[in-house]
Amino acid sequence: MTLKTHAGSRLETSTAFIKDLLSDIQKGEIKIPQFQRKFVWKKEQALNLLDSISNNYPAGSLLLWRTQTKLAVERNIGDFKLPKTDDHSPTDYVLDGQQRITVIYSCLGAPPDEEGFAAGYDLDNQEFVEIEPDLDAKIFPMRSLFNTTKLLNFRTGLQTLANATIYQQRLDDLVEAFTSYRLPLVMLKDLSIDEVCPIFERINSSGTKLSVYDLLVAATWTPRFDLNDMSSEVATSLASKGFEGIDPSTVLKCLSAIHFDGLKRSQLLGLREVNEPEMQALVSKTKAALLRAVDLLSTEFRIHSWDFLPYEAVVVILCYVNSRLGQLNHEQLTRVRQWFWRAGFSERYRVGGESFVTKDLETVANFVETGGDPKQFGEPLSPDQIQKSGFRSNNSRSRAFILALAARKPRNLTNGAFIDTAEALSQFNKKQFHHIHPKAHLKKANCTLDENVLANICMLAAAENNAVSDADPKAYLPKALGRHGNAADDILYSNIMPSSSALDYTIASYADFVGARSKLIAMFIEKLCSGEAS
Repeated sequence: MTLKTHAGSRLETSTAFIKDLLSDIQKGEIKIPQFQRKFVWKKEQALNLLDSISNNYPAGSLLLWRTQTKLAVERNIGDFKLPKTDDHSPTDYVLDGQQRITVIYSCLGAPPDEEGFAAGYDLDNQEFVEIEPDLDAKIFPMRSLFNTTKLLNFRTGLQTLANATIYQQRLDDLVEAFTSYRLPLVMLKDLSIDEVCPIFERINSSGTKLSVYDLLVAATWTPRFDLNDMSSEVATSLASKGFEGIDPSTVLKCLSAIHFDGLKRSQLLGLREVNEPEMQALVSKTKAALLRAVDLLSTEFRIHSWDFLPYEAVVVILCYVNSRLGQLNHEQLTRVRQWFWRAGFSERYRVGGESFVTKDLETVANFVETGGDPKQFGEPLSPDQIQKSGFRSNNSRSRAFILALAARKPRNLTNGAFIDTAEALSQFNKKQFHHIHPKAHLKKANCTLDENVLANICMLAAAENNAVSDADPKAYLPKALGRHGNAADDILYSNIMPSSSALDYTIASYADFVGARSKLIAMFIEKLCSGEAS
């Protein structure tokens, strides 16, 4: 292995022979952290990697972190179980490149008779193939490449074939290509987790983006504290409330918030030092507080899925407040509503990170407990802001708006039936949300105004949405309202839309409609932000 150390740096670049990497894996010196995603490459991707190596093409670098810190690790590389190793010597954890190193181990380092993906090289067609049960004599099993005895026996066996000399030369070329190939390595040495985290975020290039908290989740592991097991316990308790799939990192933050009154990295890592009795008590306390928090989310704000939570910070703060205050009285519930709606519409937690949320834990808890000025958490939206705010599923203001629509107990504009908001908000389904002035219609009418603003969105059952399609609202709305008779204005009210006497839907332009509805939406948001129960 060749090595280059940058002066004044603990980041080293090197190149490693494949055989040396396999040896380090087998000795347990290279490990896969538990947060890394499972092996997901398809057969074609694995065979293409082998082809790149055989042609001496770049195959990407591996990012390793050498440290005495012990992370929760996967004992397996792909489908292959590795032997136990001592925990005293430094370990090289794979932070990026798991899929490549799994292919290399499964095809070149795993025992020949071990189950799992195995590749061969077709000496006749000169291509890599997946090993089949009945192995053709011209297909060389790649797991034999670094086994001298098996390699020589296979090479000798080729002498019985018609093109023995050609096949032997091709095999020799193959062996030379793999034994001389060097994989680029980037090694982080003797860095703390705080130092590794920003590097990890920058360099990590896997297909599935990994959060820095994925790394911290693994780093909090000890033999007596496995966050995965603990978070599964918490998730199971929340499932009965319809909130499955809570992120383990969210559980970690709730634990840290309750125990340390904060969720900075140093506090998250400090959970490692909590003794077992304290940890058990903390888990129980956190679970109880989270259950009360999700009860509030579903009953007060009609949130039935994590997908509609404006920010992760909301559940962490709610968990902290419930842990500190217990059962909330009427006045405290009112103040929770004030904070929730103001924070959502003002996008309070869009920036600032964990330091800002840590500070807000105490601020929100004190406000809920004893009161104060709710304006500190943001102002309600103005009609002008509502006219200009775009509707996007991953935008916290849009999510708050969806929840506001649900709070009005909306009815379908077309048939008047009540909308099952629990179903509509169980997951984000674009078919449950409708442009009152359809985009295709506005385009056809050469409208230059933005059609995708909050003031043009309502909830509508998927079937009714399809029925409206791109119809002209000057036609489909008056027709529907006529069918509803005396209930027409009630249906409009449930969708925060002007009454038929306040706006003539047969002639109202898109600009007229958006302007009039924005004022009504602003008034309703003002009520929500004042703490009124929906």
